[in-house]
Amino acid sequence: MTKKQFQTESKRILELMVHSIYTHKDIFLRELISNASDAIDKMYYRALSDESIEFNKDDYFVKIELDKEARTITIRDTGIGMTEEELETNLGIIAKSGSLAMKQATKMEEDHSLIGQFGVGFYSAFMVADRVTVRTRSIDSEQGYVWESEGTDGYSIEPTDKADIGTEITLHLKADTEDDAYSSFLEEYEIRSLIKKHSDFIRYPIKLDVTKHRQKEDSEEYEDYKEEETVNSMVPIWRKRKSELSDEDYKAFYHEKRYGFDEPLKHLHLNVDGTIRYQSILYIPSTVPFDYYTKEFEKGLELYSNGVLIMEKSPDLLPDYFGFVKGMVDSEDLSLNISREMLQQDRQLRVIAKNVKSKIKGMLEKMLQNERGDYEKFYESFGRQLKFGVYDQFGAAKDELKDLILFHSSHEKKLVSLKEYVERMKEDQKYIYYATGESIHRIDLLPQAERLKEEGYEILYFTEEIDEFAIKMLQSYDDKEFKSIASGDLGLDDAEAKSLNEDNQDLFTFMKEELGDRVKEVRASTRLKSHPVCLTVAGDVSIEMEKILNAMPNGGGMKAEKVLEVNADHSIFQTLQRVYKEDEAKAKQYTDLLYQQALLIEGLPIEDPVAYSNAVCALMAE
Repeated sequence: MTKKQFQTESKRILELMVHSIYTHKDIFLRELISNASDAIDKMYYRALSDESIEFNKDDYFVKIELDKEARTITIRDTGIGMTEEELETNLGIIAKSGSLAMKQATKMEEDHSLIGQFGVGFYSAFMVADRVTVRTRSIDSEQGYVWESEGTDGYSIEPTDKADIGTEITLHLKADTEDDAYSSFLEEYEIRSLIKKHSDFIRYPIKLDVTKHRQKEDSEEYEDYKEEETVNSMVPIWRKRKSELSDEDYKAFYHEKRYGFDEPLKHLHLNVDGTIRYQSILYIPSTVPFDYYTKEFEKGLELYSNGVLIMEKSPDLLPDYFGFVKGMVDSEDLSLNISREMLQQDRQLRVIAKNVKSKIKGMLEKMLQNERGDYEKFYESFGRQLKFGVYDQFGAAKDELKDLILFHSSHEKKLVSLKEYVERMKEDQKYIYYATGESIHRIDLLPQAERLKEEGYEILYFTEEIDEFAIKMLQSYDDKEFKSIASGDLGLDDAEAKSLNEDNQDLFTFMKEELGDRVKEVRASTRLKSHPVCLTVAGDVSIEMEKILNAMPNGGGMKAEKVLEVNADHSIFQTLQRVYKEDEAKAKQYTDLLYQQALLIEGLPIEDPVAYSNAVCALMAE
């Protein structure tokens, strides 16, 4: 037997590939099954142009055979086989594939496009085997040949007796080590699992002898026996007509693929035949995964190339703000680089991702418009992610997402969209008003909202930390600027407040001097009706933002520019005016108490609880 050497560059590529290119050793089975499917595809194509060949699909299959004693795995196909020259060309030069050449030379029918376009996949066998034997006979040859190699040392090609056309590849597994249990690949359940995971939708049957149990005849004892089974399902659900499928079929696929244990809220079946052809089934879960808002959560869709699973989670197919979507994409047009595991990050994937994003947005918009209950259920789980998408990357996606976000409203006492809010704004209303707080109940009690509510203005309630940050990034909706109810200027007629401030300038200056840099200003308020005092802000940082930012690591020191507003119509103001004229020390005490009360209303910590308690008790004792 004469051993031939791989070309020098091929030898280097083999060493690199076996140790570096593939992430998981179990990929070898996917690659070899895909190559076997290619060989049958080639036979099909030959039958289209050669009348002497009758292609009966039932005669074509892939068979996996396991031999624990010999420690071998054999992958046998009934495809076109290889001549001696083709063995030399395809297996002697790494990255040389007859599949790619045939696809370039001929126009394959859509249902029979070739899976393998590069010749590297075959050599993944050397990740688990120390010797590989290929016995083959081509449809173009009466003679069979055997190719054998132990890796980088080279290979041999010799004639062999083989009656049937096709190829069988036998892997002689490596010995087990502390790190790698190669023997696991000899277990039926492991091989079944790998076929279902990576090759379930290969269009030809993948057969395996499966161990079963039965009762012996005329005996109570049981015996094991082998029975050949087709392991793969062959026809993926996404290639079936939508009219053939029911909601239960889609739910069954959702659970079969373990996308979630819940019932999917919505599904979308796509069959896109454009610049890049692809098929896809997308799901919106009904409940949020337990780890969704953690760093451990991995977003992404399953990615198939012509029915072969390439990636379990392809993050590039989904923007982060749609990371909750589950499902898969299958395309025949993807360029696979070196192996099916390494995708070219090029225009093809970007085109698919852009289209998928558009379809998801359209699905959500239809839900919002036509199935409000389902949309609100979805929003309860994943609305925060949409609002984060508005804020993320300096608002790059804010225009795409602004019509999908909802907030609770003072009018509706339920979730409303920005579009719904703007459509019912008062004619003279300049701003979209909002209020921030820990809960709807707490916001309902805020004194700053009294006048707006009394005059019939609707207020959006922001109860999540991301809300105000997202709105600051959005800035406006339909040319209507967002305005916090705690903002210094609400866009209302404040002529009365201006007059009161002028008349009480000395008192407010005194109060400001007493409070120092704790507030930027003290002034009369027209937004208050029944409450004596409140805090508003003069700058861009709100009081709620101050709380959030200061709770973050390294976020300390961020301060809102607070303004203390006093209700000039409240009895406490008359008392304050009198005390200011009669007892300056008590006026200082009243000023401090009013400020501490305003802090408590906002949920901010008071500076000296003991001093505050003593001051209140002293007043109560008078």
